[in-house]
Amino acid sequence: MPQIIFLPHEEISPEGAVIDVETGMSICDAALKAGIEIEHACEKSCACTTCHVYIREGFDSLQEATDLEEDYLDKAWGVDPDSRLSCQAKVAQDDLVIEIPKYTINMVSEHH
Repeated sequence: MPQIIFLPHEEISPEGAVIDVETGMSICDAALKAGIEIEHACEKSCACTTCHVYIREGFDSLQEATDLEEDYLDKAWGVDPDSRLSCQAKVAQDDLVIEIPKYTINMVSEHH
């Protein structure tokens, strides 16, 4: 079973976390299941960028982003070549190291 290693984030996960994940689960769903409150203002429908994450290790194990995801990533804050929307990126066989960005384009944090 692959693992996701979440690097520490000042507000969302100050200690960081290591979680076991089922193959095929989205990074966002895995995080939420583990109590890591990644924002997802569009309810994981690929209609915003609030769940943007950086894939620091294991990026190549993920399926390619769709054109729609790429279009939204163009609007995300602080996007880099390792960026993905966590609601769209599904865990494969390899472990992942994830960094949650410090900011999103969302003006108000919506607690779900």
